[in-house]
Amino acid sequence: MIPTQPLTTDLDCDLGLERPDRPEEACGVFALYAPGEEVARMAYFGLYALQHRGQESAGIAVFEGDRVMLHKDMGLVSQVFDPEILQQLQGSLAVGHTRYSTTGSSRIANAQPALLETRLGPVALAHNGNLVNTVELRQELLSKNHELTTTTDSELIAFAIAEAVAEGQDWRGAIESACRRSQGAFSLTIGTPEALYGTRDPNGIRPLVLGTLESQGHTRYVLSSETCGLDIIGADYVRDIAPGEMVRITEAGLESWTWAEAPQPKLCVFEMIYFARPDSLFHGESLYSYRRRIGQRLAKEAPADVDLVLGVPDSGIPAAIGFSEALGIPYAEGLIKNRYVGRTFIQPTQSMRETGIRMKLNPLKDVLAGKRIAIIDDSIVRGTTSRKLVKALRDAGATEVHMRISSPPVTHPCFYGIDTDTQDQLIAATRSVSEITEQIGVDSLAYLTEQGMLEATQESIGNFCTACFNGRYPIAIPEEIKRSKLMLETVTA
Repeated sequence: MIPTQPLTTDLDCDLGLERPDRPEEACGVFALYAPGEEVARMAYFGLYALQHRGQESAGIAVFEGDRVMLHKDMGLVSQVFDPEILQQLQGSLAVGHTRYSTTGSSRIANAQPALLETRLGPVALAHNGNLVNTVELRQELLSKNHELTTTTDSELIAFAIAEAVAEGQDWRGAIESACRRSQGAFSLTIGTPEALYGTRDPNGIRPLVLGTLESQGHTRYVLSSETCGLDIIGADYVRDIAPGEMVRITEAGLESWTWAEAPQPKLCVFEMIYFARPDSLFHGESLYSYRRRIGQRLAKEAPADVDLVLGVPDSGIPAAIGFSEALGIPYAEGLIKNRYVGRTFIQPTQSMRETGIRMKLNPLKDVLAGKRIAIIDDSIVRGTTSRKLVKALRDAGATEVHMRISSPPVTHPCFYGIDTDTQDQLIAATRSVSEITEQIGVDSLAYLTEQGMLEATQESIGNFCTACFNGRYPIAIPEEIKRSKLMLETVTA
């Protein structure tokens, strides 16, 4: 249990794993105001449902008036919390976070929520996204002798709030001021002694939804990165928090206003293709439906003459089903995923890697032997995983392997809260489709077009960020950050 000051330990956790060969989401946020309920336990389950958004650390801060208790640590939600810890986290308002970090930032000091003491009392902040003006904001805060204790941009937002409070602003004014100083992607849940706040950046790049929960005759409000976080605690989805909107939740209910001057929706389209859970609702339907639809579109754009259609578990499966349906080719489960594989300190030896150790996916030889296969995946980043997968399918007896990708080629890095490689490491940025085909060892390769991806959303195609496919960034990226992708010592939220 942690008092109302942020951690200062600098314990790096070297996980010793190869860098994942796919984009990784940065984090999930969950918060609720529900006096009389076990808010910490409910936040625990909300974070449990959002575990796919980050697996390296988790934390929950609980408020009861001016008193706040915080527990956070490295590990999965189920590893960080137990019944005894949750029992100690008593209060009316909870703010939770589960995190995936980027290079050099897997450390307990960077776990969230960020917690600071201010003139008006403690503030706890959970952040999904990534700022692009971190260098400037950090220098501004350091020049005013703020003692930064982490390397996260989330802490910078918390300090910007504390600074505005010190200058005489109330909580609402201070949070708005900090948001205006922050450039980039941010979906925030913020706990204070007087209210729970939630907000999104003016482009709404990362998601945040609002739900209600009937509790002891009262309507209580819940904020979550995805609707699956609402479902698990029995809350009802009400709507998305709009880009540039801020909500304030107290015993009196919900207040809402727009703090940004000209909000322009630019939701990350990869949330729909891959990151969010298939049972989460976006634009009034489950993402399963959208992913199945892009599989159908992919089949029209790039059909394959094969015997079986397979999906790479789990995110490739709905698109594979749609691809199968559109072509009338049987869908089969030819790859079995070990769902208990996570990050581990015990690494296979080099000789084990060379002999083809398969920790996550194992092909079914009796399903694949003698068959021409179409394998559907959501993306190719560096190509290393795809090459190993294709080899495993051939070793299992597949006579032909044709790969279809349910998104366009990833050619540019993300600066808004997704852990992607630098541009020179992205295989589609440096090689043609025919060169990638040869490198990963498939008989044919095709990607979904950007037009097909966007039209399948059945929404206005201008409402999405597609920068990783075309380099058109909705928020300007400083040149030094574009060049390095390292963002100096700053890391993704």
